[in-house]
Amino acid sequence: MRLLEGVRVLDLTNVLAGPFATMHLALAGADVIKIENPDGGDLARKLGNVPALNQELMGTSFLAQNANKKSLTLNLKLPEAQAIFLALVPTADVVVENFRPGVMARLGLGYEALRAVNPRVVYCAISGFGQTGPDAHKPAYDQIIQGLSGAMDVNGDERLHPLRCGFPLCDTVGGLNAAFAIMGALYHRERTGEGQFIDIAMLDSVMPLMAWVAANLLIGGLPPVPMGNDNFTAAPSGVFATLDGCMNIAANQQAQWESVCDVVGLPELKTDERFRKRDVRKANRALLTRLLETKLKEKPTTYWVDALNAKGVPSGDILDLATALAQPQVRHRGTIQSVHEPGIGDLKLFNLTAKFEKTPGAIETPPPRLSAHTGEILGALGYSPDAIDALRQKGVI
Repeated sequence: MRLLEGVRVLDLTNVLAGPFATMHLALAGADVIKIENPDGGDLARKLGNVPALNQELMGTSFLAQNANKKSLTLNLKLPEAQAIFLALVPTADVVVENFRPGVMARLGLGYEALRAVNPRVVYCAISGFGQTGPDAHKPAYDQIIQGLSGAMDVNGDERLHPLRCGFPLCDTVGGLNAAFAIMGALYHRERTGEGQFIDIAMLDSVMPLMAWVAANLLIGGLPPVPMGNDNFTAAPSGVFATLDGCMNIAANQQAQWESVCDVVGLPELKTDERFRKRDVRKANRALLTRLLETKLKEKPTTYWVDALNAKGVPSGDILDLATALAQPQVRHRGTIQSVHEPGIGDLKLFNLTAKFEKTPGAIETPPPRLSAHTGEILGALGYSPDAIDALRQKGVI
C-alpha cells in the first residue's frame, strides 16, 4: 500500500510552488489530476534550457516536478468546464490552487462553493503573500519574495550584497509547507470527518527558515552582517582554501575546534587568547582563517577532508552540481530515479526523499503530455466520446 493510496488531488497549480507541493503528494501515492488551460497548459511547460522540449510543451522546468500526475485540460472561464470541475470535486479529497486571491471565487469555484458539494474537501490556496492583508493582491515570483523576506539581506558579503539564493528558495519551501499542511489537514479529517481551508503564503513560509538569524535581531537586537561563506554561529566554520581548491569545515563545537588545531599542525592556537573561546574566535575570524589556510594550502582537499572527518570534525569537498548529483551517497539513497517518457527517453528526476519503511514513494509514470488524460477522466465521469469531441471543438478542453 502506498502512503496516500486512494487520495485524489485536483491540482490547479502552475510553475513551481504549487506543482512542487502536489509532486510530493503524487510521489507518496496520491492520484493527482493536473488541471491545465487548454492553451499551452502550465507555463513551466515552456521553461527550460532545451528549446525543442519547450516547443513540445515538455520543458525541463515542467519535467522536474510533475511525475506521477495526470493532465486534464479545462478552460475554467467557460461554464461547461466549470461544470466538469464541480463534477470532479465530490470525487476528490484535496484541491490545490495558486492563483491570486479571489480568482477562484470569481469563477464560482472558491472554497465555499466546493465545500457545498464536498464538505470533506481539503482546499489549499498558495500565494505570494496570503489571502488577506495589505499585500495580498500583489503579484509575486520567487525573487520578489526573496527580497521582501529578508533572505537576500542575509546572503552575500561586503562585495556582493544583497544576494539572491541560486535556486527558487521561496517557491520550493512554500510548496513543502503546503504539502506538510495538506497532510496535516488529511490527518485531522480522518479524526473528525471535516475538510478545511488552508492559506499558504510564500512570504510566511520562508521567514521561519531564518529563525536563528532573526532571533539575533528580534531577541538580541543585532542585525545580520553579510558573511559570505562563513557561518555566523562559529569559527572556524565556512569555506577554506586548500592546495587544489576549497573545502568546507564546520568546527562548531569546542572539541572540534581543538581537533582542527591538532590536524593542521597548529596546536598552539588552542591556548592562544585570540582563539581560545568561541566568541573571541568569531571576532578574530579573518586572522584565524589566514593562519589555518597557510597549512591547508600545503595539501589537497581530499587529504584534509579525510583527516578532519576521522577526528569528528564535519568537513567536505565543495562539488559542482554534476558531481554532487552523481556522488555514491546520492545513488545509494535513490534520491534520483529514472523514468521513461516515450517521446523524450529516460528522464532522471528526484524521487520522494522521505524514506518510509512501510509505504515507500516511487516515480511510476513520467510527467504527462498536455491533456493526455482528458478523455480518460471525462469518460469516468460519464461523458461519451462524442460529447468529449464536442467539448474539444468548443475549446472547453
